[in-house]
Amino acid sequence: MLGLGIIGWIIIGGIAGWIASKIMKTDAQQGIILNVVVGVVGGLLGGLLLGWLGVDVDSGGWWFSFFTCLAGAVILLFLVKLVTGNRSRT
Repeated sequence: MLGLGIIGWIIIGGIAGWIASKIMKTDAQQGIILNVVVGVVGGLLGGLLLGWLGVDVDSGGWWFSFFTCLAGAVILLFLVKLVTGNRSRT
């Protein structure tokens, strides 16, 4: 994912963060900036986890990077909801 550059990280991270927030039903609590942050941090988390499993994440390309960001963002939002006690129920 390092080969994408900062613009690629922002675009893929934003889209992945937004979709992850829809999957985890946290979209109403997040704005565009938080979606980008969640997607980029999710990409780092997903890349780290896949690297530990022996997957070559550096040569994956755009689609692989997107799905890595998406999976990492979903995991990140799940962990945040777990720690915060899922305050989205009103």
